[in-house]
Amino acid sequence: MAKLLWDQTAEHFYETGNDRAVVYPYNNTNKSYDKGYAWNGITGVTESPSGADETAIYADNIKYLSLRAAEEFGMTVTAYTYPDEFAEMDGSAFPTKGVRIYQQARKTFGFSYRSIIGNDTESNDHGYMLHLIYGLTASPSERSYSTVNDSPEAIEFSWEMTGVPVAITGYKNSCLLTVKSTDFVTPEEQAKLKALEDILWGTDAGDVYTAVTPVGSENPATEGWYEKSGNTYVLSADTTVDAQKTYYSKTTVTATDARLPLPDEVIALLSSNIGG
Repeated sequence: MAKLLWDQTAEHFYETGNDRAVVYPYNNTNKSYDKGYAWNGITGVTESPSGADETAIYADNIKYLSLRAAEEFGMTVTAYTYPDEFAEMDGSAFPTKGVRIYQQARKTFGFSYRSIIGNDTESNDHGYMLHLIYGLTASPSERSYSTVNDSPEAIEFSWEMTGVPVAITGYKNSCLLTVKSTDFVTPEEQAKLKALEDILWGTDAGDVYTAVTPVGSENPATEGWYEKSGNTYVLSADTTVDAQKTYYSKTTVTATDARLPLPDEVIALLSSNIGG
């Protein structure tokens, strides 16, 4: 075994910040999380696990066992604003345009956000952590409206949220799953992470160009292959394969809505052999 070392260059890590927050309504019929909505204006997310209190067991005049109670998950979100879609989960109803009724039933939702991982050499560009949170309900938030004065302040909303753990095959139920970007190093691993982010944040419609491996007898123009010119792709005019060129096929993809995958799907995706 090698000798332990401390405070090595590029190993002074820290976490900070939060961005790319998304809220996902829960669909009781489908037992899944519906289309997600971007949450702007988040100023803070505080994850607050609780429980796991010790019950000491004594025997033979000594401390014999230490039993721990079940752990519970809670969190606090502070923000200057919130998406209209969250209002229904926060106990509001909309009987007609422009009218909102409060103190209605609060609905279950999921939540995700990203925090920054930094170090001493790359600062905040080192990496990030994805936080996926399930089974949440929110408590009412306080709203304090003060007169406009010479020291103006925007109202900051705050919600206390608690979670009901969801099932994870082979593990105890949990409300929280995190994914650390710096653990995904190879191109295949990074493709897995990108696939997860596309699920969490949704994708735009567009064209995807994939390099093809010609046999040698194809007609690129007839095949509808493309060549890359700078940052754009243009249809090839070649009637025979040029071994010095790279040809691409085009696939048009449709947009996908953001959604929160359950833990089993996340684990299966990140364990898969993408492209293999």
